[in-house]
This record gives sequence, structure tokens and C-alpha cells, in this order.
Amino acid sequence: MQRALSLLFILFFAFSGLNLAAQEDIGPEENPDEAPPDSEWEEIVTAPFSAGDRNFTITLGVVIPVLFSGIDNNQHGLSIGGTGSLAFNYFVTQNIFVGAELSGMFASTRGGNMLYIIPIGVRLGYQFWYGRFEFPVSLMIGAAPQRYLEKGYFGPILKPGASVFWRFNPEWSFGFNSLWWLIPEWPKNGNDSIGNFVELTLSARYHF
Repeated sequence: MQRALSLLFILFFAFSGLNLAAQEDIGPEENPDEAPPDSEWEEIVTAPFSAGDRNFTITLGVVIPVLFSGIDNNQHGLSIGGTGSLAFNYFVTQNIFVGAELSGMFASTRGGNMLYIIPIGVRLGYQFWYGRFEFPVSLMIGAAPQRYLEKGYFGPILKPGASVFWRFNPEWSFGFNSLWWLIPEWPKNGNDSIGNFVELTLSARYHF
């Protein structure tokens, strides 16, 4: 009888020791009842862009003739027209981007004729951001072939502007643009002039 009791005591203490050792081996990640500690990484907000990122932009809206030097501004006869563009941007750094743009515009005259301008050029810009909002400012430098009736002209164009975009998801963002078109003309007859237009457009950007 004493031997049986002694054997029971030995087995009881051996089992208790194994159970304690097993509990000590369970780490915080393996214990489902233990809540994970708070992490400071949750406070860090990453920038929406980094070097090497790209986006493709589709834009549609209106273009408003506002000022023409060298001619009577009451006699230019242009109405509010339509415009659209396709643009590609490549981020050199987190904020600085370069790219290319192909755009076009049309506007009618009082006589019902149409003026067409097809700007194409390179883009340089800098983008600020706050939360899910992005604020790119840019300058497009290029050429602007023009066509009116049977007349054509090929000259330069500058398009400075600013935009605001809202990031819908990692792939898409949507925004509003306000740009200034500055189109000088130096024709052979010597009647130099500069056309100024305001572009107000909406854009959709695809990020990849």
C-alpha cells in the first residue's frame, strides 16, 4: 500500500512539472487569450507615391478664351470650347514627376467656324499630399499646331496649372484641374499676338 501511494505521488508531481513547462513554452503569439501589444507602426502614414511610380491620366472639360494681346479682345469671336487630354507621369522622387501630354481643344466663332488646337509636349511637376488628397502643380511645355478654315499655324505653348485629386483606392484617383494656356503667335505678316485660355477640367488617374 505504501509503495502504491508513493508511486501515485511521484506520478502526480511529474505530471505537474510537465504541465508548467508546457505553459512556459507558449509565447504571446501562441496564446489566443492574450491580446497583442499596441504597435507604434499604426501611427505612421506613408506617402502616396515613391520614386518609380507612374500614372496615366484622362481629362475632359472646357476651355475659356480670356485674353488676347495684339488684337481687340471684343473681336476675337471665340466661344467657350471643349478640351481633353491624355497624359503620362513618372515620379523621379516622392514628389517630383516628369511626363508627356497630348491634348486638344475646339472652339467656335461667331460665324460658326471652328478653331482647332492640338498641343503636345513634356510635363514637369511637383506634388503635395495630405491624407487621401493630392495637390500636383505642373508646367507643360510644347508645340500647339492650330487650324482655322484653310489656315494653319505651328507655334509654342505653355500650360502652367494646379490640381486637386482624391485617392479613391490604390489604383484610381479623381480630381479637378485649373490650367492657363499661353499660346504666342508670330506670323509672317508681323501681326504678333498671344492667346490666353483658362482650362477647367475633370480627370481620372490610373496608378501603376
